[in-house]
Amino acid sequence: MAIEVRIPTILRTYTGGEKAVQAEGASLTALIEDLEANHPGLKDRLVEDKNGSDELRRFVNVYVNDEDVRFIGGLGAELSDGDQVVVLPAVAGG
Repeated sequence: MAIEVRIPTILRTYTGGEKAVQAEGASLTALIEDLEANHPGLKDRLVEDKNGSDELRRFVNVYVNDEDVRFIGGLGAELSDGDQVVVLPAVAGG
């Protein structure tokens, strides 16, 4: 199951400069584990441990086919072959 993951500039040091990488997984959690296996250090930038369970970091937005994963199951969001996952750091300021 091939899934394209779009990587923001700030995290490309973990992907050797690649702006898109291929990963596998039936859920976002599994996909992140596969990313970590192939690009060590990336998981820690996406996920944090809160009270014994993993959660997406507050200032990281993840989209599956243009849908915010927070509205489609979070880390449990189901993925299919050919999906596109986009990682975007949140932008704040005024």
